Amino acid sequence: MSFRSRFALNLAAVAAGAALFSGLAAVDAGTAEAAEKTFAYTDKGSSFVPLRALKQLPGFSVEWNSASKQAVITEGGVKATLSIGQKTVSISGKSRTLSQAPFTENGTVFVPLRFILDQFGVTVKWKPSAGAIVLEKAGEQLKVPELPRGSISLARKPVSVVSKTIQTGGRSFSIQVATVSLLDPRVDLEVAAAKDKAGRTEELASIARRGGALLAVNGTFFDAYTESATKNPYGYLFNGGKMLYKSSGDKKTVVTFDSNMLTELMGGASFEERIPEGTIDGALQAGPRLLVDGAVKLDPKGEGFRDPKILTGGGARSALGVTRDHKLLIATVGGATIPQLAGIMKAAGAWQAMNLDGGASSGLYYNGGYLTRPGRLLSNALLVRVD
Repeated sequence: MSFRSRFALNLAAVAAGAALFSGLAAVDAGTAEAAEKTFAYTDKGSSFVPLRALKQLPGFSVEWNSASKQAVITEGGVKATLSIGQKTVSISGKSRTLSQAPFTENGTVFVPLRFILDQFGVTVKWKPSAGAIVLEKAGEQLKVPELPRGSISLARKPVSVVSKTIQTGGRSFSIQVATVSLLDPRVDLEVAAAKDKAGRTEELASIARRGGALLAVNGTFFDAYTESATKNPYGYLFNGGKMLYKSSGDKKTVVTFDSNMLTELMGGASFEERIPEGTIDGALQAGPRLLVDGAVKLDPKGEGFRDPKILTGGGARSALGVTRDHKLLIATVGGATIPQLAGIMKAAGAWQAMNLDGGASSGLYYNGGYLTRPGRLLSNALLVRVD
């Protein structure tokens, strides 16, 4: 499937409100890359948002003239004309000076957020745990991720995989870890059910190849030990804005991503509340949660886990984490307890992290082969596609 256009907004200095109010916003520059995704940045203490994102707020009209390199924003009878590289802006025929000039990067034009907030009555709220902000206008909201300017480069590979040793809790662990630049315009995520139907099973490599994935990891728990031909998942599976499998409504952790590739971790109850909003593109439920805002936070019993394999035992593990600059970390390790896995993900650089199914299900596929081979057929997987 093809994913919808993504909108990103960067306010790296989340705690520094003043930096936000000296910033700029972004416009589509008309390139092929910009037609699919836009990005927003913080640069040198100023904040910048994509003009294309403003189209999602009520009353806004935006235009881009590639010949004159001018962006035009119209809302509520106010017409503002901004020129790339120039600090002077025309507002309904009157000139005003901006603190920073608009710019283009990776085919997207960026213009001042401070200007948008002051001139057009847009308000903003910070969501530090998600690495995002929320723009609001006339009761409608737009949540966008944030990252520093220069974080996305088409000259760099969007996915990298390494084998490394991590020290945590007085022990050394050999892990395989993949790093995915979520906001790179070439990257898509997908939650895939085996043979396209919940309850079936399939080789991880087969799920990945059928989905055109460069990278794939096993997903949620499932009824692997039943003698029945149907082996149902033990958690939500959600993809393309549609429910693939509905969970019993427990509290286990869910990873979600929207059409902007903003990836968040939340409890099952919070996920259920978010579904009606229509903003979730994909999700899968596993757990337990490992990290919250960079700190180890474990409550397996509170999430409903009773199996000693989770509560006290060690074994092969798969884990998923998100960094503060919107990179997805996918790791596999052998012989780790859940607390040790939390330490591993923290040492690997995750800001938020969760456990996935493990044991014989633990598997990591990359570029046509296995980095970690599962010991059984799987029910579902998280896929990473690169265009």
